Amino acid sequence: MLLVTGGAGFIGSNVVAALNDSGRSDVVVCDLLGSDGKWRNLAKRQLVDIVPPAELADWLKGRKLDAVIHLGAISETTATDGDLVIETNFRFSMRLLDWCTAGAVPLIYASSAATYGDGAEGFDDDGSPAALKKLRPMNLYGWSKHLFDLALAERIARGEGLPPQWAGLKFFNVFGPNEYHKGAMMSVLARRFDDVKAGRVVQLFKSHRDGIADGDQRRDFIYVDDVVRVILWLLATPSVSGLFNVGTGKARSFRELMLAAYAALGARPNIEYIDMPEQIRGSYQYFTESKVDRLHRAGYNGGFTTLEDAVKAYVGDYLDRPDRFR
Repeated sequence: MLLVTGGAGFIGSNVVAALNDSGRSDVVVCDLLGSDGKWRNLAKRQLVDIVPPAELADWLKGRKLDAVIHLGAISETTATDGDLVIETNFRFSMRLLDWCTAGAVPLIYASSAATYGDGAEGFDDDGSPAALKKLRPMNLYGWSKHLFDLALAERIARGEGLPPQWAGLKFFNVFGPNEYHKGAMMSVLARRFDDVKAGRVVQLFKSHRDGIADGDQRRDFIYVDDVVRVILWLLATPSVSGLFNVGTGKARSFRELMLAAYAALGARPNIEYIDMPEQIRGSYQYFTESKVDRLHRAGYNGGFTTLEDAVKAYVGDYLDRPDRFR
Protein backbone atom coordinates (compact mmCIF):
# COMPACT_ATOMS: atom_id res chain seq x y z
CA MET A 1 0.00 0.00 0.00
CA LEU A 2 1.21 3.50 -0.86
CA LEU A 3 0.34 6.76 0.90
CA VAL A 4 0.29 10.00 -1.10
CA THR A 5 -0.13 13.11 1.01
CA GLY A 6 -1.52 16.03 -0.95
CA GLY A 7 -2.85 13.38 -3.30
CA ALA A 8 -5.84 15.45 -4.40
CA GLY A 9 -3.60 18.37 -5.29
CA PHE A 10 -1.77 19.18 -8.49
CA ILE A 11 1.37 17.04 -8.44
CA GLY A 12 -0.16 14.52 -6.05
CA SER A 13 -3.14 13.69 -8.26
CA ASN A 14 -0.83 13.22 -11.24
CA VAL A 15 1.23 10.79 -9.16
CA VAL A 16 -1.93 8.92 -8.17
CA ALA A 17 -2.95 8.74 -11.85
CA ALA A 18 0.42 7.32 -12.82
CA LEU A 19 0.29 4.75 -10.02
CA ASN A 20 -3.17 3.63 -11.14
CA ASP A 21 -2.01 3.48 -14.75
CA SER A 22 0.91 1.28 -13.69
CA GLY A 23 -1.50 -1.18 -12.10
CA ARG A 24 -1.47 -0.01 -8.49
CA SER A 25 -4.90 0.52 -6.98
CA ASP A 26 -3.69 0.19 -3.36
CA VAL A 27 -3.26 3.93 -3.00
CA VAL A 28 -4.34 6.01 -0.01
CA VAL A 29 -4.62 9.78 -0.30
CA CYS A 30 -4.17 12.11 2.64
CA ASP A 31 -5.72 15.47 1.80
CA LEU A 32 -8.61 17.87 2.29
CA LEU A 33 -10.97 18.10 -0.67
CA GLY A 34 -12.61 21.36 0.38
CA SER A 35 -15.30 22.97 -1.73
CA ASP A 36 -13.29 24.30 -4.68
CA GLY A 37 -13.71 21.26 -6.91
CA LYS A 38 -10.40 19.64 -6.04
CA TRP A 39 -12.19 16.27 -5.90
CA ARG A 40 -12.27 16.34 -9.71
CA ASN A 41 -8.52 15.71 -9.72
CA LEU A 42 -9.29 12.22 -8.36
CA ALA A 43 -12.62 11.55 -10.06
CA LYS A 44 -11.09 9.05 -12.51
CA ARG A 45 -8.95 7.26 -9.92
CA GLN A 46 -9.20 4.12 -7.80
CA LEU A 47 -8.30 4.60 -4.13
CA VAL A 48 -8.34 2.62 -0.91
CA ASP A 49 -9.12 5.62 1.29
CA ILE A 50 -8.99 9.41 1.58
CA VAL A 51 -7.74 10.41 5.02
CA PRO A 52 -7.93 13.99 6.37
CA PRO A 53 -4.53 15.22 7.63
CA ALA A 54 -5.82 15.62 11.18
CA GLU A 55 -6.68 11.90 11.27
CA LEU A 56 -3.50 10.59 9.67
CA ALA A 57 -1.58 9.88 12.88
CA ASP A 58 -4.32 7.57 14.13
CA TRP A 59 -4.75 6.01 10.68
CA LEU A 60 -1.04 5.15 10.53
CA LYS A 61 -0.99 3.29 13.83
CA GLY A 62 -0.13 -0.36 13.29
CA ARG A 63 0.09 -0.06 9.50
CA LYS A 64 2.90 -1.09 7.19
CA LEU A 65 3.25 0.83 3.93
CA ASP A 66 5.44 0.27 0.91
CA ALA A 67 6.29 3.98 0.79
CA VAL A 68 5.09 7.46 1.68
CA ILE A 69 5.05 10.10 -1.05
CA HIS A 70 4.72 13.32 0.91
CA LEU A 71 3.51 16.15 -1.33
CA GLY A 72 0.97 17.79 0.95
CA ALA A 73 1.69 21.37 1.99
CA ILE A 74 0.48 24.93 2.01
CA SER A 75 2.18 25.87 -1.24
CA GLU A 76 1.10 29.49 -1.66
CA THR A 77 4.19 31.66 -1.90
CA THR A 78 2.06 34.55 -0.59
CA ALA A 79 0.97 32.72 2.59
CA THR A 80 1.31 34.87 5.73
CA ASP A 81 0.05 32.70 8.63
CA GLY A 82 3.40 31.59 10.01
CA ASP A 83 2.00 29.27 12.66
CA LEU A 84 -0.26 27.45 10.21
CA VAL A 85 2.45 27.09 7.56
CA ILE A 86 5.03 25.77 10.02
CA GLU A 87 2.55 23.31 11.52
CA THR A 88 1.45 22.10 8.09
CA ASN A 89 4.72 22.14 6.16
CA PHE A 90 7.36 21.53 8.81
CA ARG A 91 6.02 19.86 11.95
CA PHE A 92 3.66 17.54 10.05
CA SER A 93 6.62 16.53 7.86
CA MET A 94 8.80 15.88 10.90
CA ARG A 95 6.15 13.57 12.34
CA LEU A 96 5.99 11.66 9.06
CA LEU A 97 9.78 11.41 9.00
CA ASP A 98 9.75 9.96 12.52
CA TRP A 99 7.04 7.46 11.59
CA CYS A 100 8.84 6.35 8.42
CA THR A 101 12.11 6.01 10.34
CA ALA A 102 10.54 3.91 13.10
CA GLY A 103 8.72 1.68 10.62
CA ALA A 104 11.51 1.46 8.01
CA VAL A 105 9.23 2.95 5.33
CA PRO A 106 10.71 4.83 2.34
CA LEU A 107 9.90 8.55 2.27
CA ILE A 108 9.86 10.67 -0.86
CA TYR A 109 8.97 14.28 -0.13
CA ALA A 110 8.49 17.59 -1.89
CA SER A 111 10.94 20.34 -1.20
CA SER A 112 10.99 23.41 -3.44
CA ALA A 113 13.18 25.69 -5.52
CA ALA A 114 11.75 28.45 -3.30
CA THR A 115 14.35 27.36 -0.74
CA TYR A 116 17.03 29.01 -2.93
CA GLY A 117 15.66 32.49 -2.34
CA ASP A 118 16.95 35.05 -4.83
CA GLY A 119 19.49 32.58 -6.23
CA ALA A 120 22.48 34.48 -4.87
CA GLU A 121 23.92 31.20 -3.58
CA GLY A 122 23.17 29.42 -6.85
CA PHE A 123 20.87 26.47 -7.47
CA ASP A 124 23.11 23.57 -6.49
CA ASP A 125 21.25 20.81 -4.62
CA ASP A 126 24.05 20.23 -2.13
CA GLY A 127 22.23 18.73 0.82
CA SER A 128 24.95 19.26 3.42
CA PRO A 129 24.10 21.35 6.48
CA ALA A 130 26.84 23.86 5.61
CA ALA A 131 25.46 24.44 2.11
CA LEU A 132 21.83 24.59 3.24
CA LYS A 133 22.60 27.13 5.96
CA LYS A 134 23.75 29.59 3.30
CA LEU A 135 20.32 29.68 1.66
CA ARG A 136 17.91 32.52 2.42
CA PRO A 137 14.36 31.78 1.24
CA MET A 138 12.38 34.89 0.37
CA ASN A 139 8.94 33.79 1.55
CA LEU A 140 7.30 31.82 4.34
CA TYR A 141 6.57 28.82 2.12
CA GLY A 142 10.19 28.53 0.99
CA TRP A 143 11.44 28.90 4.55
CA SER A 144 9.14 26.13 5.83
CA LYS A 145 10.47 23.76 3.17
CA HIS A 146 14.03 24.81 3.91
CA LEU A 147 13.59 24.05 7.61
CA PHE A 148 12.67 20.46 6.85
CA ASP A 149 15.57 19.99 4.41
CA LEU A 150 17.92 21.32 7.05
CA ALA A 151 16.47 19.24 9.88
CA LEU A 152 16.90 16.08 7.83
CA ALA A 153 20.47 17.07 6.86
CA GLU A 154 21.34 17.63 10.51
CA ARG A 155 20.05 14.16 11.39
CA ILE A 156 22.32 12.68 8.73
CA ALA A 157 25.28 14.67 10.01
CA ARG A 158 24.66 13.41 13.55
CA GLY A 159 24.37 9.82 12.35
CA GLU A 160 20.79 9.47 13.54
CA GLY A 161 18.32 6.98 12.12
CA LEU A 162 16.51 7.63 8.87
CA PRO A 163 14.07 5.74 6.64
CA PRO A 164 15.67 3.05 4.44
CA GLN A 165 15.17 5.40 1.51
CA TRP A 166 14.60 9.14 1.68
CA ALA A 167 14.50 11.61 -1.17
CA GLY A 168 13.77 15.32 -1.10
CA LEU A 169 12.75 16.84 -4.42
CA LYS A 170 13.34 20.52 -5.06
CA PHE A 171 10.63 21.13 -7.63
CA PHE A 172 11.11 24.12 -9.90
CA ASN A 173 8.19 25.66 -11.86
CA VAL A 174 5.87 22.71 -12.45
CA PHE A 175 2.87 23.06 -14.76
CA GLY A 176 0.32 20.70 -16.26
CA PRO A 177 -3.14 19.17 -15.85
CA ASN A 178 -5.02 19.23 -12.53
CA GLU A 179 -3.64 22.58 -11.35
CA TYR A 180 -6.97 24.34 -11.90
CA HIS A 181 -7.95 24.52 -8.22
CA LYS A 182 -4.85 26.54 -7.32
CA GLY A 183 -6.27 29.93 -8.23
CA ALA A 184 -3.55 32.58 -8.32
CA MET A 185 -0.94 29.85 -7.80
CA MET A 186 -1.77 28.19 -11.13
CA SER A 187 0.85 28.47 -13.84
CA VAL A 188 0.63 31.56 -16.02
CA LEU A 189 -0.22 29.27 -18.92
CA ALA A 190 -3.28 27.82 -17.17
CA ARG A 191 -4.44 31.24 -15.92
CA ARG A 192 -4.13 32.91 -19.30
CA PHE A 193 -5.09 30.11 -21.68
CA ASP A 194 -8.71 31.18 -22.13
CA ASP A 195 -7.49 34.68 -23.02
CA VAL A 196 -5.02 33.22 -25.51
CA LYS A 197 -7.72 31.15 -27.18
CA ALA A 198 -10.22 34.01 -27.27
CA GLY A 199 -7.72 36.42 -28.79
CA ARG A 200 -7.82 38.71 -25.77
CA VAL A 201 -4.67 40.49 -24.69
CA VAL A 202 -2.41 38.54 -22.34
CA GLN A 203 -0.63 40.59 -19.69
CA LEU A 204 2.86 39.80 -18.46
CA PHE A 205 4.98 41.74 -16.00
CA LYS A 206 7.34 44.46 -17.09
CA SER A 207 10.91 44.12 -15.94
CA HIS A 208 12.09 46.39 -13.17
CA ARG A 209 15.74 45.46 -13.51
CA ASP A 210 18.29 46.91 -15.86
CA GLY A 211 19.41 44.56 -18.60
CA ILE A 212 16.31 42.35 -18.42
CA ALA A 213 13.62 42.92 -21.03
CA ASP A 214 9.90 42.95 -20.26
CA GLY A 215 8.63 39.38 -20.15
CA ASP A 216 12.18 38.00 -20.08
CA GLN A 217 12.05 37.00 -16.41
CA ARG A 218 13.08 33.36 -16.55
CA ARG A 219 12.07 30.18 -14.78
CA ASP A 220 12.94 26.53 -15.07
CA PHE A 221 9.52 25.38 -16.30
CA ILE A 222 9.03 21.61 -16.00
CA TYR A 223 6.03 19.59 -17.17
CA VAL A 224 4.33 17.59 -14.44
CA ASP A 225 4.76 14.33 -16.37
CA ASP A 226 8.53 14.71 -16.00
CA VAL A 227 8.16 15.24 -12.25
CA VAL A 228 6.02 12.12 -11.96
CA ARG A 229 8.60 10.06 -13.86
CA VAL A 230 11.26 11.07 -11.36
CA ILE A 231 9.04 10.03 -8.43
CA LEU A 232 8.19 6.66 -9.99
CA TRP A 233 11.87 6.08 -10.75
CA LEU A 234 12.73 6.68 -7.10
CA LEU A 235 10.03 4.24 -5.99
CA ALA A 236 11.57 1.64 -8.31
CA THR A 237 15.12 2.45 -7.18
CA PRO A 238 15.17 2.11 -3.38
CA SER A 239 18.96 2.29 -3.24
CA VAL A 240 18.86 6.01 -4.12
CA SER A 241 18.52 8.62 -1.39
CA GLY A 242 19.34 12.29 -1.31
CA LEU A 243 18.21 15.83 -1.99
CA PHE A 244 17.67 16.45 -5.70
CA ASN A 245 16.68 19.33 -7.95
CA VAL A 246 13.80 18.46 -10.26
CA GLY A 247 13.83 20.84 -13.19
CA THR A 248 14.86 20.74 -16.82
CA GLY A 249 18.16 22.52 -16.27
CA LYS A 250 17.20 25.18 -18.81
CA ALA A 251 15.61 28.49 -17.86
CA ARG A 252 13.03 29.92 -20.27
CA SER A 253 11.19 33.22 -20.25
CA PHE A 254 7.53 33.88 -19.51
CA ARG A 255 7.30 35.38 -22.98
CA GLU A 256 8.56 32.14 -24.53
CA LEU A 257 6.04 30.18 -22.47
CA MET A 258 3.14 32.21 -23.80
CA LEU A 259 4.46 32.23 -27.37
CA ALA A 260 4.51 28.42 -27.18
CA ALA A 261 0.81 28.50 -26.24
CA TYR A 262 -0.02 30.73 -29.20
CA ALA A 263 1.96 28.40 -31.46
CA ALA A 264 0.12 25.35 -30.11
CA LEU A 265 -3.17 26.98 -31.15
CA GLY A 266 -1.87 28.46 -34.37
CA ALA A 267 -2.86 31.89 -33.04
CA ARG A 268 -1.29 35.31 -33.41
CA PRO A 269 0.44 36.57 -30.23
CA ASN A 270 -1.26 39.43 -28.37
CA ILE A 271 0.88 40.29 -25.34
CA GLU A 272 1.21 43.49 -23.36
CA TYR A 273 3.38 44.29 -20.35
CA ILE A 274 2.16 45.78 -17.10
CA ASP A 275 3.91 47.07 -13.99
CA MET A 276 4.71 44.47 -11.36
CA PRO A 277 2.80 45.15 -8.10
CA GLU A 278 4.89 47.08 -5.62
CA GLN A 279 4.32 44.54 -2.85
CA ILE A 280 6.08 41.71 -4.70
CA ARG A 281 8.90 43.59 -6.44
CA GLY A 282 11.32 43.11 -3.57
CA SER A 283 10.83 39.35 -3.39
CA TYR A 284 10.36 38.53 -7.07
CA GLN A 285 12.75 35.99 -8.59
CA TYR A 286 14.02 37.04 -11.99
CA PHE A 287 15.87 33.80 -12.74
CA THR A 288 15.74 30.18 -11.64
CA GLU A 289 17.53 27.29 -13.29
CA SER A 290 18.12 23.90 -11.74
CA LYS A 291 21.31 21.95 -11.74
CA VAL A 292 20.30 18.34 -12.33
CA ASP A 293 23.76 16.74 -12.31
CA ARG A 294 23.16 15.09 -8.95
CA LEU A 295 19.97 13.42 -10.19
CA HIS A 296 21.76 12.17 -13.31
CA ARG A 297 24.69 10.87 -11.26
CA ALA A 298 22.20 8.95 -9.13
CA GLY A 299 21.17 7.10 -12.29
CA TYR A 300 18.13 8.95 -13.59
CA ASN A 301 18.11 9.10 -17.38
CA GLY A 302 14.44 9.77 -18.11
CA GLY A 303 15.12 13.12 -19.76
CA PHE A 304 12.91 16.20 -19.72
CA THR A 305 10.31 17.51 -22.14
CA THR A 306 11.15 20.72 -24.00
CA LEU A 307 9.04 23.75 -23.17
CA GLU A 308 7.46 23.80 -26.62
CA ASP A 309 6.57 20.09 -26.56
CA ALA A 310 5.24 20.31 -23.00
CA VAL A 311 3.02 23.30 -23.80
CA LYS A 312 1.75 21.60 -26.95
CA ALA A 313 0.84 18.46 -24.96
CA TYR A 314 -0.83 20.45 -22.17
CA VAL A 315 -2.84 22.56 -24.60
CA GLY A 316 -3.82 19.76 -26.96
CA ASP A 317 -4.56 17.06 -24.40
CA TYR A 318 -6.10 19.14 -21.61
CA LEU A 319 -6.49 22.92 -21.79
CA ASP A 320 -8.20 22.93 -25.18
CA ARG A 321 -10.62 20.11 -24.31
CA PRO A 322 -13.99 20.13 -22.50
CA ASP A 323 -12.60 17.74 -19.87
CA ARG A 324 -9.32 19.22 -18.72
CA PHE A 325 -8.72 16.72 -15.93
CA ARG A 326 -6.34 13.80 -15.96
